[in-house]
Amino acid sequence: MHQNASSMTGAAGCASLARAQRGSALLFSLMALVVLMIGAVALVRSVSTGSLVIGNLGFKQDATVSADRATRTAIAWLSANPSSLSANVEASGYYATNLDGLDITGNQVSSTDTGYATRALVNWDGDGCAYASSGTYSTCLAASGAITLDSTDSSDSKSTARYIITRLCLTPGDYNASGNTCPRPLTSSSSSANKRGALSYADYARFVGTTGPYYRIIVRVTGARNAVSFTESIVHF
Repeated sequence: MHQNASSMTGAAGCASLARAQRGSALLFSLMALVVLMIGAVALVRSVSTGSLVIGNLGFKQDATVSADRATRTAIAWLSANPSSLSANVEASGYYATNLDGLDITGNQVSSTDTGYATRALVNWDGDGCAYASSGTYSTCLAASGAITLDSTDSSDSKSTARYIITRLCLTPGDYNASGNTCPRPLTSSSSSANKRGALSYADYARFVGTTGPYYRIIVRVTGARNAVSFTESIVHF
């Protein structure tokens, strides 16, 4: 009789231990499930972020490539208007000086820099330089008219561009005038043909300046998903 009681006591203890073990397994299973869910969410977010970054880079590159057409349009304007290049032609986005204080993005000068309130911005969107607050600049320069670069695409993916041209001269007027400094490319002088392979530090006429100054063409392209790209080209004639 004593042995039977002991057996019953042992059986009860085993059942209690089994119930405790089943409760612990459920707890660990729930914890593992939560960890797996967190990992899955993190993986999905990582893939989504990577796809978004790649897509944005693609739109940015597409906008940069599209800027070439606007640059060619600006060069064609320069070639077609040689008699108008001594003065500003603001309606066409042309300026006869180098505009040292030009801030084409509105972010090249911080509020702690000297000249923050005297910089020149560009009215890229035709809204009076609304992207900058009043008092942070002194001049809002007009850009060229809008150029549609992808006329066959839907309105959501069209790229549009505007440009601004500055002549790299100190003042308006004739670039050959006295006191008007205009950087110019160098070319070999007419006498250098007889000096092939020779080097003389006393030869001051080895190179001479060409007649035309440099022109700086800045293009801003707005593409799909409001991707914005800036390009800059230096040309001379």
